[in-house]
Amino acid sequence: MNGTNVFDILKERGFIQQTTHEEQIRELLGKESVTFYIGFDPTADSMTAGHFLTIIAMAHMQRAGHKPIALLGGGTALIGDPTGKTDMRKMLTQEIINHNAECFKKQFEILIDFDNHKAIMENNANWLLELNYVNFIRDIGVHFSVNRMLTAECFKSRLEKGLSFLEFNYMLMQGYDFLELYKRYGCRLELGGDDQWSNILAGTDLIRRVEGVEAYGMTFTLLTTSEGKKMGKTEAGAVWLDPTKTTPYDFYQYWRNVADADVEKCLALLTFLPMDEVRRLGSLPGEKINEAKKVLAFEITKIVHGEEEALKSQQATEALFGGGGDSEAIPTTEITKEQAAFGINIIDMLVLTALAPSKAEARRLITQGGVVVNDQKVTALDLVISDKDFADSKLIIKKGKKTYHRVRIAE
Repeated sequence: MNGTNVFDILKERGFIQQTTHEEQIRELLGKESVTFYIGFDPTADSMTAGHFLTIIAMAHMQRAGHKPIALLGGGTALIGDPTGKTDMRKMLTQEIINHNAECFKKQFEILIDFDNHKAIMENNANWLLELNYVNFIRDIGVHFSVNRMLTAECFKSRLEKGLSFLEFNYMLMQGYDFLELYKRYGCRLELGGDDQWSNILAGTDLIRRVEGVEAYGMTFTLLTTSEGKKMGKTEAGAVWLDPTKTTPYDFYQYWRNVADADVEKCLALLTFLPMDEVRRLGSLPGEKINEAKKVLAFEITKIVHGEEEALKSQQATEALFGGGGDSEAIPTTEITKEQAAFGINIIDMLVLTALAPSKAEARRLITQGGVVVNDQKVTALDLVISDKDFADSKLIIKKGKKTYHRVRIAE
């Protein structure tokens, strides 16, 4: 192993939250190539900004010579992790989970090199779905203390509302995953978000009890704002890595508009910029912090969507906010000449452009003064937009302070 110990890199950049054995983990990562794993339950057909932090950490580890296992929870996703949930997760079919897992795989490949077994993609359905329940409870369940499990945060918060036995099994299954990966691949380190601490401890404890060897766990900081709120959420929902669910332009805009206090943290955790540069950008005074936000948005968009999309998003933003640049990348909806001639009510237009998810929400936006068409605030709910409102066959609708959408009449 050469160069800086990856433990120090992760620590300096603010990833590391908790460790089972800090000194031993650091020593292990400094002297040999370590096989480690991170689990991902494919409960949607794309990963989110929160997952992205974990993939970046995985990339730092791989670049330092360690071997990642990306474990897709084809088995555990059938049950659902109670962590951070107030209610039971809806049940997914095996077909949906398999489709989601394929989507995840493509997104991992943005940063993780799977060629020549440099990384492993595994699915816990390969062992969990074939388990004999009685054997599992005898061989694995015997090592778990219910008293200790009930002190775990993921269960404590659910006890008042009701925790099903189905979900109570989740910790056993995640612990078993670690044991199985140790047996199959010699995996001795599990990484994950800090909300996974209890589940990770269950796995290290199980390996020690069953195999008599030391296994290790380490958690990462969760992607939160300086106020402690989860990042990666917008009015429209999650910030997805899939460009069909969150466009590269909207993805860029999200990072361009983070709070001043969160810029340095995001640069450290979500880009590969050297820490000297991260600190320089993070300490820019007053209005100059916007330059750091531009760098942040460009760098993250470049990693996830490629340099071309990052440039297009940057230029579209300059066109709207800076008076220069290229407006072609602004999210656009086309309407026909007939629609323009006939006219479209502003409420229908907001729904058509997906600026509002429903007519009720469109009305609320207008009533609160949150809609501007071609620099004119909309006050009338019965406003009709027709071809006379289009300059060069184009019109710009602005929602709130930062969301822009172009409507174009098709040629």
